[in-house]
Amino acid sequence: MKLLIVDDEANIRRVVREYAEFEGYTAEEAGDGMEAVAMARENDYDLIIMDIMMPRLDGFSACKEIRKTKDTPIIMLSARGEEYDKLFGFELGIDDYVVKPFSPKELMARVKAVSARKQQSQPQMQQRLRFEGLEIDMAGREVYVDGAKANMTPKEYDLLFYLVRNQNLAMTRDKLLEEVWGYDFFGDDRTVDTHIKMLRNSLGEYRKFIVTLRGMGYKFEA
Repeated sequence: MKLLIVDDEANIRRVVREYAEFEGYTAEEAGDGMEAVAMARENDYDLIIMDIMMPRLDGFSACKEIRKTKDTPIIMLSARGEEYDKLFGFELGIDDYVVKPFSPKELMARVKAVSARKQQSQPQMQQRLRFEGLEIDMAGREVYVDGAKANMTPKEYDLLFYLVRNQNLAMTRDKLLEEVWGYDFFGDDRTVDTHIKMLRNSLGEYRKFIVTLRGMGYKFEA
């Protein structure tokens, strides 16, 4: 597996790279967001570890640029642990968030977890599903609303596909956190609610298929 490690602190890049290579990964480094965007355009990485506070181009902006062309999993690093930063990162489509100072061993465990979720999401339902004017291409990871392709974040796709695969089944917020984000110890109800709101906005009138179960969670019902 090929990683891109992005941080303006050379020592952090060195430590993360050492642990990554010890785990059998190959790794390349970028010192700022601009360099990371350029490298991500020219190369295909299996996962990107990205700091937020960097000169020239911050991690959030770099992530937004990379997401325009690549669906590479991204783990954000930040010295700030504010909930707003986490939610904003998830809205941009990041896959996990680690607060500095962090344990390199924990970071590698998260790399493995994110990578495993990515691989598990590949053999999704090999079919196109239609619900009135909403068309969902599970294999191609594309969604069409009345014939127009929807522009959604990777997590919106993951959330929608999981709900559709479990159509008519009630899903608690904790279950969605565990299955879609891959952990049950980080994040809270607002993480799920924020993404449900984004997903509904993307689906337009077909937001009606995402049913709120008051005090519990959500389900896809068509």
